Amino acid sequence: MDDLLVVDEVVKRYGNYTALNNVSINVPQGTIFGLLGPNGAGKTTLIRIINQITMPDEGSVILGGEKLQQKHIKDIGYLPEERGLYKSMKVGEQALYLAQLKGLSKAKAKEQLKYWFDKFEIGDWWNKKIQELSKGMAQKIQFIVTVLHQPKLLIFDEPFSGFDPINANLIKDEILKLRDQGATVIFSTHRMESVEELCDHIALINKSNKILDGKLIDIKREFRTNTYEVGLITDRKAEVTQNLKEHFELTEANFKTINDELKFNVKVSSNESANQLISHLTSQGQLTHFVEIIPSVNDIFIQTVKNN
Repeated sequence: MDDLLVVDEVVKRYGNYTALNNVSINVPQGTIFGLLGPNGAGKTTLIRIINQITMPDEGSVILGGEKLQQKHIKDIGYLPEERGLYKSMKVGEQALYLAQLKGLSKAKAKEQLKYWFDKFEIGDWWNKKIQELSKGMAQKIQFIVTVLHQPKLLIFDEPFSGFDPINANLIKDEILKLRDQGATVIFSTHRMESVEELCDHIALINKSNKILDGKLIDIKREFRTNTYEVGLITDRKAEVTQNLKEHFELTEANFKTINDELKFNVKVSSNESANQLISHLTSQGQLTHFVEIIPSVNDIFIQTVKNN
């Protein structure tokens, strides 16, 4: 898979403070790339460099095989965390203006705006002023003007901020559709459950340095611990627990079921299989719950940042 965006050893300093320290990422074409990190890690600085709001002190940014330059502004759609709509302007007037700044003709802009306004069922907002809209309503307009010109690269910084669950799900579905239609997406958020749902690749930045990078599924494999949640019905709980402790590493489990079970997490060694564990468990009682504990993005985020 070709990379649409390549950030190569980018350095950015503000006086004596280094905001980015030799950061490199490769964003494959047609994927959703999660750009993660604690507050102040350097994510926003990197996004600003990609958008040519500021320039790197060292390193390079390549978009579509070319060194990033002014003409690429039309190839990027950016939804910033801090919204940038003019509150006193009417919605339709402002959307037309912003679309034309991105290179669309007035006729093409009107055509695209009608498509999105119909899609979101917001046609009656055209003559409202931004200040008359709720935060979530204004966010929908900001999303539309971000994607309107059909850019190659979309950058969403906390795109679900201000949305109720129904509208957050609507925007999530649209992001997935845009990816399926060929757009490449950089997705920056602190909502790790959204990263789980949307991202194909992630990079984690902490204290100006990239500390984790790769396909999400490969990273999860790397962090797996061969640990399983187990629910076992037995009338010999103490005896069975002691038996299992002699063979496996057991820890307390807190999952919910409808049975009165012996519950625990069990870790197997790298030379033991899940089938061997299941065989041993079924010899001790009725197995009612058996689930591998897959590390979540949230767990990986916390563990990696703490270790770093």
